[in-house]
Amino acid sequence: MLSVMATGLSSAILYYKKGLVDIKSGLLFFMGSGPGAIVGSWINGYLDTTTFSLYFGLFIILISTFLFLQGRLKPINTPIKGMKKTFVDHNGVRYEYGYQASFAILISFIVGLTSGLFGIGGGALMVPAMLVLFRFPPHVAIATSMFLIFLSSITGSLTHFYLGNIEWLYAATLIPGAWIGAKAGSYISTKTKPTIIILLVRFFLLIVGAKLIYEGIG
Repeated sequence: MLSVMATGLSSAILYYKKGLVDIKSGLLFFMGSGPGAIVGSWINGYLDTTTFSLYFGLFIILISTFLFLQGRLKPINTPIKGMKKTFVDHNGVRYEYGYQASFAILISFIVGLTSGLFGIGGGALMVPAMLVLFRFPPHVAIATSMFLIFLSSITGSLTHFYLGNIEWLYAATLIPGAWIGAKAGSYISTKTKPTIIILLVRFFLLIVGAKLIYEGIG
């Protein structure tokens, strides 16, 4: 979670400078993801290594499935209710999106819970929800999710700190790499076709998920 916090902050700063982060939406989503991260971190303490590996492996496969479907997911064509927002990109394309606050907070709570439970960012779940349910522009969804990941990882990290789950030596070696990697990844993603990036991530997640499931049932 500490390394995820570094990743989220590094990426969020870069996207904020480009004017892509929806701060108000990110803060509202945090009303759900923050408590969710605390609950997930607490539940984590009741899982042994074998159970954690099995559940984490299944979750990784689920994320991979989301990535396989993401290109086919289309926004739900219903009138926007609740908060309505507009965004104009650098090409002059105008987007209209929005959400009901209570439903958005519920979705964010679920994402925060998985983030705290498995020590991950949760963007792979939040971004599709923002695209399909709330009609966010893709670039705004990704940028805002990184801002949300940063906020949620703070609460998750504090909870794990309180529970005594943090190995500070490991964290000290992971955080610099996560910070640099996030900046490098954000730069590379602007130079690489999205289809290639998604293909590589799918392949990697499938291998990792299958390995964890094997360890969990072995």
